[in-house]
Amino acid sequence: MPKVSVIVPFYNVENYIDKCIQSIINQSLKDIEIILVNDGSEDGSEKIAKGYLEKYPDKIIYLEKENGGLGDARNYGMPYANGKYIAFVDSDDYIEPNMYEEMLKTAEQENSDMVECDFWWEYPNKTVEDVGVIYEGKHEALVKARVVAWNKLIKKEIVDKYDIKFPKRYKYEDVEFFYKLNPYLNKISFVKKPFIHYVQRNNSLSNSQNERTKEIFYVLDNVIKYYKENGIYEEYKNELEYVYTRFLLCSSFLRMVKIKDKKIRKEVLKQTWENLNTIFPDWKKNKILKKETTGKNLYIRSINKFTYKLYGVLFKIKR
Repeated sequence: MPKVSVIVPFYNVENYIDKCIQSIINQSLKDIEIILVNDGSEDGSEKIAKGYLEKYPDKIIYLEKENGGLGDARNYGMPYANGKYIAFVDSDDYIEPNMYEEMLKTAEQENSDMVECDFWWEYPNKTVEDVGVIYEGKHEALVKARVVAWNKLIKKEIVDKYDIKFPKRYKYEDVEFFYKLNPYLNKISFVKKPFIHYVQRNNSLSNSQNERTKEIFYVLDNVIKYYKENGIYEEYKNELEYVYTRFLLCSSFLRMVKIKDKKIRKEVLKQTWENLNTIFPDWKKNKILKKETTGKNLYIRSINKFTYKLYGVLFKIKR
C-alpha cells in the first residue's frame, strides 16, 4: 500500500501535462501512486498520460470519464486512492522533487491530519513566492488558511469518514472542499518551503471572468448549509461571517469588476451586495473584522452602500 496517493485530473493540457507528471514521477518519495483522471480531454493529453501508464504501470492508475469539471474529476479519482494520505496536483502545475517526502515526514512525526506548504506563483516573466501564515486550531484555520487543495497532504481516512467532496461544475471548488474538511482537522502541520509551481495561464479557468464568477455565492451558501445541517454553525458563525464578507468584498469583488459584459457585471455586483446584507446583515459588527487591524480589514470597514459602488468604478478603471 502506498503512503501517498496523488490525484491529477486533466483536460486539454497537452502543453503542460508532461512536465506535471514528470515532476511527480521524479519524487524522492518512492512509496507513492499517481492517479491520472482524464476528464474527457480532446487534445493530445490522453496520449501523453497513457505513455506514462505504459512506462510506469506499477505507479500509475489511469482513469477516464466524461467531462465534468475539476471538482468532479477529483471526486472520481478519490475512491481509487490507496494511500494513507492523499494529495492533489493540477495538471498545468508542477512540483519540487522533495515535496511529498518532506511533507510525509512531517505528517508521520506529528501525526498530522493535514500538512500545508508554501508555493510559487509562476508567471511567464517572473516567479513570486507565496508564504502563508502559521495558524493554530480550526477557528483560526477558517480565517487564515489558503483555501487551495494542491498545497496540502490530507489524511484520507478523514475525507472518507466524513464523505468530503468537491462541488461539481462550480468554480472555487477548493473553497467548499476545505471549509467542509476543516472542522475535522485536529492536527494541522506546516512545512515552510515552496514546493509547488502554480502556473498562471491567461486562458485558464481561474483567470477568466464572466457570469460564472458568481458561483462563489453557491459555494459559500453550500458551506453555510453544511455547517447548519451538521450542527456546527453556531460554533463557527463568527468565522463564517468573516470569510463570507471577505470573499465577497475582496477577492471575488476584484474578479467581478473584471467581467467585460457591462450588464452581467452590474447584475453580479448588485447581487453580491444584496447577498451579503441578507445573509449577514450585521457583518460590519463582526468580531474578527473589528479586532484585527490589517490593511484588508481597514478596507472592508470602509465599505458602505456608497463606497461599494465607488470602489466598483475605481477598480474597474484600474484594471
